[in-house]
Amino acid sequence: MLLDSTSTAPSPWIPFLESVAAAAGDVPALLALAAKAGQTWPRPGEGQTVVLWELLASTAAIDVAAARVLEPHLDAIAILAQAAGEFPADKPLPDGTGNTWGVFAAEAPGARLEARSTDAGTLLGGSKPWCSLAAHLDCAVITAHTDDGGRAAFAVDLRHPRVECEEPAWIARGLREIPSGTVHFDRVPATLLGGTGWYHSRPGFAWGGMGVAACWLGGAVGAARDFRAGLLAGAGAGREPDQVALAALGETDRTLTAALQYLARTAAAIDDGSLGGGAGQSTWSEAQRIRGTVAAAVERVLHLVGSNRGPGPLAFDEPYAKRMADLALYVRQHHGARDDAHLGRLTLKGDCPW
Repeated sequence: MLLDSTSTAPSPWIPFLESVAAAAGDVPALLALAAKAGQTWPRPGEGQTVVLWELLASTAAIDVAAARVLEPHLDAIAILAQAAGEFPADKPLPDGTGNTWGVFAAEAPGARLEARSTDAGTLLGGSKPWCSLAAHLDCAVITAHTDDGGRAAFAVDLRHPRVECEEPAWIARGLREIPSGTVHFDRVPATLLGGTGWYHSRPGFAWGGMGVAACWLGGAVGAARDFRAGLLAGAGAGREPDQVALAALGETDRTLTAALQYLARTAAAIDDGSLGGGAGQSTWSEAQRIRGTVAAAVERVLHLVGSNRGPGPLAFDEPYAKRMADLALYVRQHHGARDDAHLGRLTLKGDCPW
């Protein structure tokens, strides 16, 4: 147990986590597990957020890339559920059953996706960058620019014949099995989810961002376990850890424990409705705090573990080297000082608990 030592809720999913370990590196197998998780795992904000984040963190502790496959699918299923209350009752809303989903909301210079209202319904045209595993997925929740000058989310069939997935020029050494590339749309039908601005303004947007942080932190737990196992193996061979190694392990422990406890408290606040409930406080400011705190913890653990274990395991221990490379890339979804500057603007306006 990582986030909640008093709970036995994740126990039914232990066989699932064992399946994750067996499927590591096998994208089709991991996507099949993602589809299963979308039907059985809790959704954020529905009373078991701590269990969801526990499972995401535990998956990442096993294999960071596996969490990178599962998390977007689970986020998409949650978005569809959240959109149900915003959707016209006389139109069917996709429920994701039986399909694998991604969430594509990134923007980049030179790539723009537009949604146009026509007599035939909403049609998507243009390009969307950073679409991870798009060629392997059935569907996606995707954001596009709308006729009224805003942005909205849509459900789209990635198997449509007018969807073209570029072959990504993916040279990354981390998350090598999860390439991200550009997808092109040519008058592709799409289903509006909510309305203009709904995707970014709903509480679930912040919840999803914090779920990603749970994955980052779980990956750091995996690296810390590698560190501890290496010290124990050395001691078993007569090489007791010195004070420097023990100090690094102690700092790793308190860094991870503090971040895990923060996540657990926040999950509880989501479920009891108190998150962002104070005067002038928002759910998104807390998401920025969580993500920044976890990203800093992960960066510190990567430094402590990497510098103390040295080059040998990076060169010859494939699971460890993969974990370190995967996590270093994944945590870069946090934008460092730029995200802190965003939080600073919110804090300046009084959106803070102090």
